[in-house]
Amino acid sequence: MLTGKQRAFLRGKANSFDVIAQVGKEGLTKACLSGLSTALNARELIKIKVLPNSGLTAREVCDEACDALNAEPIQVIGTIVVLFRKKEKDSEYDLSKL
Repeated sequence: MLTGKQRAFLRGKANSFDVIAQVGKEGLTKACLSGLSTALNARELIKIKVLPNSGLTAREVCDEACDALNAEPIQVIGTIVVLFRKKEKDSEYDLSKL
């Protein structure tokens, strides 16, 4: 579980990131979740866009993705979702000092 300061730090880092995945009309399929998991393994912090035709809200996508991927929700604004999953080794983000 992340503290408020840790979330704020990660929100600041994610602000300059580009969206790396989109959730469309198919919703969160196994293939989509697999791609998100791969991205989380590589980057730790990712930004997802929920398209209007998906039939899901950004909050629903965030909740489902966090449950399926064992990730932490960082931010949901409009149609953008930011997720975080810390690497076991060699993490880019040292959150212990916050």
